[in-house]
Amino acid sequence: MSNRKLILIIILLITASIASYFVFVVVPTRLAQRTYDGAKQIGRDISSLFSFTPEITVNNTIVLQQQTPILELATVSQKFQHQYDWTNTRLGSTKKISITGGFEAKAGFDLHKKFSIKIDEEKATIYMPRPQLLSVTSLNNITFRDEQGYWNWVNMDDRAKAMNAFNTDAKKYASEAQFVKQAQDNMEKELKKILESHGKTVEIKYEEAMRLTPM
Repeated sequence: MSNRKLILIIILLITASIASYFVFVVVPTRLAQRTYDGAKQIGRDISSLFSFTPEITVNNTIVLQQQTPILELATVSQKFQHQYDWTNTRLGSTKKISITGGFEAKAGFDLHKKFSIKIDEEKATIYMPRPQLLSVTSLNNITFRDEQGYWNWVNMDDRAKAMNAFNTDAKKYASEAQFVKQAQDNMEKELKKILESHGKTVEIKYEEAMRLTPM
């Protein structure tokens, strides 16, 4: 074999080695780094909107840990007026206290529970707790209207019982309203917007029941 052919073969081997290294090492490394950087940006986008960062996993590697400086995330805050009639009948005589007042209900997510996003190629799967009613708070604009019985009169103990019943009924109303559903819809909408802006299709799985919610 002539020296020229030998040199040509060596050059071809070196070129093939460089090409293989680029294809099998450099390109995957750059793609992985780009994916990791994209995942970190997703975390920053979510944090800027909701003030917390979910755990983000890319190809089974945790890129970001869950960071929850807040304990609860309210995605719905709804004020409502509530009215309740408390009655008591004794020996055929009925007394009644009508109470009206405003409340603020907050619905959202308990961030003590795990909230994570798994990114795999073009897909993002979100694992999150189910939304819940977080609080129902009186706005302190309560009014009372008493109706006395003939011999069964309203007293301060009645007022306390009526207030407890009023608050309980307001919480029951809030739990049966659409506040929790609105909280879920709001969160899903915003997460979908963020992840689709990064070129991801989205699935959501709620951790308690592991029930898939298509988006």
